[in-house]
Amino acid sequence: MGPGFFPLALGVILSLTGALIMLTARADAHAAAPAAEWRGWLCISAGIVAFVVVGATLGLLPATFATVFVSALGDRQNSLRAALILAVSMSVVCLVVFWWLLQVQMPLFRWGQG
Repeated sequence: MGPGFFPLALGVILSLTGALIMLTARADAHAAAPAAEWRGWLCISAGIVAFVVVGATLGLLPATFATVFVSALGDRQNSLRAALILAVSMSVVCLVVFWWLLQVQMPLFRWGQG
């Protein structure tokens, strides 16, 4: 076994799994495709952009808050209050896991470029 064995084996297993799912799927010819959830797509995409922009200018903690808050608004069942609570909670998790435990080299707070 060389260094390419694991990626090859993983690729074969995933391909077989996909083929089995495809073969066993039941296609209903009369079912209409559900409408696209544009709000979710836009909010999640905006959350990724928010992480890049806010992270480069303000730091890790504000970037995490902005990302989670904006992305949480993509769910129609979330209110502003629920998104705020989720964003604060995930910011605390980010603080503990990424900054304190893993010591990621991104500053918690940064003011301006550079």
